[in-house]
Parts: sequence; C-alpha cells; structure tokens
Amino acid sequence: MATSLIIVSRHRPAALMRALAGVAQMDHPDFELIVVTDPVSAQIIGTLGLPIKLVRYDQANISAARNIGLQLAAGQVVAFLDDDAVPEPSWLSRLAAPFADLQVTAAGGYVLGRSGLAWQWRALWVDGDGFDQPFDPGPGISLHPGTARRTLKTQGTNCAFRRDSLLAIGGFDEGFAFYLDEADVNLRLAAHGGLTAVVPDAVVHHGFAASSRRRKDRVPTDLTQIGYSLARFTARHGLTPDALDRHIAHQDARLIRHMVSGALEPSAVRRLMAGLRNGIKIAQSQEAAGVQRPGLNGSPLAPTRHPFAALPNTGPRQGRLLFGPTTQRTALEAEAKAARAKGEIVTLFLFSRGVRPHIHRFTADGWWEQSGGRFGHTFRAGHKISFQPITLRLPQEIARLARLRPIGPELCAWNP
Repeated sequence: MATSLIIVSRHRPAALMRALAGVAQMDHPDFELIVVTDPVSAQIIGTLGLPIKLVRYDQANISAARNIGLQLAAGQVVAFLDDDAVPEPSWLSRLAAPFADLQVTAAGGYVLGRSGLAWQWRALWVDGDGFDQPFDPGPGISLHPGTARRTLKTQGTNCAFRRDSLLAIGGFDEGFAFYLDEADVNLRLAAHGGLTAVVPDAVVHHGFAASSRRRKDRVPTDLTQIGYSLARFTARHGLTPDALDRHIAHQDARLIRHMVSGALEPSAVRRLMAGLRNGIKIAQSQEAAGVQRPGLNGSPLAPTRHPFAALPNTGPRQGRLLFGPTTQRTALEAEAKAARAKGEIVTLFLFSRGVRPHIHRFTADGWWEQSGGRFGHTFRAGHKISFQPITLRLPQEIARLARLRPIGPELCAWNP
C-alpha cells in the first residue's frame, strides 16, 4: 500500500541524518518521504539529491509541523517517525499492512530504548483524562475498537494513520505543541469509529535526543507547554473534575524523583512547577476569553495536489551477518563497510569476555551492531547472566533479530 512517511526535525541535523540512513534501508517497496525541518537541516538534506518532499519550518510545534507534512502526503497511509529514532528495515511495511482492512484508521508499533535491548513503549490505552492504562495485546497483529472516552494510544515516533481519516478530523490540534498530541488525535479518531491496530513486530529504536524542553536524560527544562496541553486536553476530553489536579501531582512527583536522584536542584523543581502552572493559567485564560487556537474546531484539512514521489531503490534486500570477538573489530568493521557498499543490511555481533550487558545500536556507518560480554545478558527481560556456549547463544540472538530484519548466512569464526 502506498505510504507517506513524515519526519519532523528541529535543530538536530546529526540525529536526522542517522534516522534517514535507517529509513533508506527499509523494505517497504512503495513509500515517499516527507521531511519538515529547520533551514540548516533542510540545506543538508538538499545535498542528498533524493526526491524528498522537503519543507522548511522552524517553530517548536510538532503538531503544526506534522500537519504541514500531512497536507503534502499523497499515500493512502501516513506514518510518523521522530528524528531521534531509527526504524528496523521491516518497520514501515509491517506498520502499513493492517490498513488493507478498510476498518483500520490507526496503527502503532513497539519502541526499543537507547540500549536497543529494553522496551520503551509497547501498548497502552488512554482515557479521556489523559492517563495511560496498561494493556497486553498478546503476540501478533491485533485490532481494537475505541471510543471518545477510551482508546488505544499510539506513540508519535511509531504510528500510522489512514490519510483520509486523519485529514477528515483536521489532523493534529496545533494547540498541543508536543504533549498529549497523539492522545488527542487517538480519541478524536475513535469518536468517528474505526479500529486501531497494534503491530508488535513494527519496531523502531528511540534514543530521546535533547530538545529545547528536555535534556538527553529526559529531565525536563521547561514544563510550560505541558501545563498548557494538560489544561487544553482535560477541558476538551476530561472525564472527572479532578483530572487536572491529578496531572499536576503526577508532574510534581516526577520532578521530586529527579531531585532525589540528584538530577535536579530543589530550586529547579520550584521553577519547573511554576512554569507548569503558568501554562495551565494561559490555557484557561484563553478558553475563558473564547480565544480560537489552530486545530480547535477540527475542520477537515485539504488533501495534497502534489503527486506521490516514491523514494527510489527501496524494497527487500540481502542481509549480511558478521560475528566475532571484539579483538577482531577492525577486520569485521571493514567487512561491514564493504557489505554496506553493496547495499546489504548488515548485522554485526561483537562479543567480549565476561558478563558485560549488551547494547544494540545503529551505527553512524549504517549497520546494526550488538556488543557485550559473551556471558552478559541481552534483552533486559531475560537472565542477567547466560553461561551458554557461543554455539547455543548465537542462534538465539539470530532468531530474535531475524523477525525484524534480513539476516544473512555468513559468519566469522569465533577465535578469541
């Protein structure tokens, strides 16, 4: 199914280029790429010489930027990826597949965290008060109805929508500059019927890059917009009169945890909470005065008149698996570069002695690399130490990753 992939980025050119390197390896055979970004990053992308629909936009409002991209999208499905994320090669084709069922209006996949070996996001419900509720959909693709009071929540860095359905509800509410934006869309879509698909094997890796509102370690630097979004969300969707107060308490508790861990000073907690309350006050004042903000009335957005611009040289390709001890890193990396030059999807395992936990990352040179102690644990939900011989350990790692990307047959001998 023809799909439009939209990436919004602002002042993070290195992260964006890394995300695009991952996008270029995806196996979806028919997708276009739309990038909405700041002028500096746009200039860099312009040097790639690819038929990317590129828009210069330099405001700290991801909902407005996504609407810009949405109104350029010519695919039947629109998918969204953050600039600080990298998709597995099979991600987009799997995320778009459920839309073959005409009842499906939204889909969400799973998100791995910075280590690449622990879940950051899987599946959750969200209610009209804006609170997430645990949900285990089980293995495989599952479809779920929702209502305006409770529905499946999609995550912005790994979600897709039927384009015409999203246009019909007015796209993203631009009053939500970045917080609760997807939850608002999910509830508004659910009010019009349709199903949301949960696609566990549609996986991206997400690293939480620093932004104007948070540090790299996810410690916030400003809560004004969160306060504004909370007040706007609870006024529109709220189910209980104390919803906003519960959100304020939740944010206060989050800051206290950061303070206890040493990540924030007490004065910073006071400053951040003052910003949160100021954002709430601004939103409530606007509502009392009847101020109309973009996205408030949900008027339909117009579809694009631009033709579909398929990205060239996409689709399935050969995988290459390389494996060896860290003492052979230089030789293995040379092989990885040679395989990448041929267009292959490369997975490199580097095992050291000992029990050091593994990390899994997409490198700047464009291959997937997992490294750690030969007895160290890999996926964080597993055993912390695994005293298995390499001959048993490696097939298990291969089986886990083969669900997500092509894995070739070639191995380097284990000669520590």
